[in-house]
Amino acid sequence: MKLDNQIAVVTGGASGICQAAAELLAAEGATVCVGDIASDKGEAVCAALRNNGHKAEYLHLDLTNADSIKQFAAAVLQRFGRVDILINGAGWSKNTPFVDTDDAFWEKVINLNFIGPMRLTKLLLPQMMQQKSGKIVIVSSDAGRVGSLGETVYSGAKAGLIGFTKSLAREGARFNITVNCVCPGPTDTPLMAEVPDKYRELFIKAIPLRRLGKPSEVADAIMFFAGPNSAYVTGQVLSVSGGLTMAG
Repeated sequence: MKLDNQIAVVTGGASGICQAAAELLAAEGATVCVGDIASDKGEAVCAALRNNGHKAEYLHLDLTNADSIKQFAAAVLQRFGRVDILINGAGWSKNTPFVDTDDAFWEKVINLNFIGPMRLTKLLLPQMMQQKSGKIVIVSSDAGRVGSLGETVYSGAKAGLIGFTKSLAREGARFNITVNCVCPGPTDTPLMAEVPDKYRELFIKAIPLRRLGKPSEVADAIMFFAGPNSAYVTGQVLSVSGGLTMAG
C-alpha cells in the first residue's frame, strides 16, 4: 500500500470530508490519528477503522484553544514519535450576512479555520524538518478563492490558509516538506446540511456537474497530495468543485 509505515494526523476527521480522508489514508496503510472536538464521533470513526483491520486512534482537539492544540501536538509526538502527513482539515462556519455577525463569531471562525491550523502546524513542523520529510495538506475552500454568499468571515479565513500554504511551501522545500492546498466547492457534508435549502439549490444550479460533491471525491484530492505521486508538487491549490470555479 502507498502509505505503509506512515503516521498521518487528520484534524476534523470525525465527520465529513476529513472522515473520508482518514478512512482513505488508513486503507492505504497509514496509522491515522484523528483530532477533533467531537469526542464520541471521533472515537466511533477510529473504532470502525480498527474493526476493519486498520490502525487509528482518536485524540481530543479544540482548534479554538491554544492549550488544547499544545496538548494534542505533544500527545501525538509522544504516542507516535513522529508525523509524516498532516491534514489540516477541521473547519466550521454558519451562513450569516456579514452585517449580522459580531466579534465573538469572527474570533471563533478565524481561530478554528486559520489560526488553529497555523498553531498546530508550527508545533509539528520542527519534527518534520528534523527528519527532512513531510507532507502537509491544508483543506481550505473555494470560498477562500472566489468568495461565498453569507460566508464572508469564513471566506477571509480560508483565503488566509491559501496564502499560508504558498509561503510555507517555500520554507519547507529545503527540508523535503511539501505543502499543498485542497479547496472543496459545495460538498455534501454536515456543514452543508446547515445551509438553507434555497442556497443549496442555487449551488447545484451553478455547478456544471449539477450536483454537490461527495466527501470521498475531495478525499481523493487530499490523498494525491499526501501520497508519493505528488513528490514534485508543492505550493499548489486544487479546486474540487464540479467545475463551479473553473474560471475563478
